[in-house]
Amino acid sequence: MAKITAHPNILGGKPIIAGTRISVEFILQLLASGMTEAEILLDYPHLHPADIHACLSYAANSLKNEIYLPLTVWDNLSDIQYA
Repeated sequence: MAKITAHPNILGGKPIIAGTRISVEFILQLLASGMTEAEILLDYPHLHPADIHACLSYAANSLKNEIYLPLTVWDNLSDIQYA
């Protein structure tokens, strides 16, 4: 089973796929850029589908306790404008 972990001495404490130096953030960025799971697994053959699913699950669970602000633009994270 894939696990997400964090350690202050690895990538500044960012959540990573256990046993790697690949951050959850990096996997989410790859997916957001349009890469498919299959493409990620080809580029990073030491990863497994469960690792990608663990990243998505971690992100979903992290958002459960978020405080949401009204947004006027949401289609591009670099262009977020707060109302």
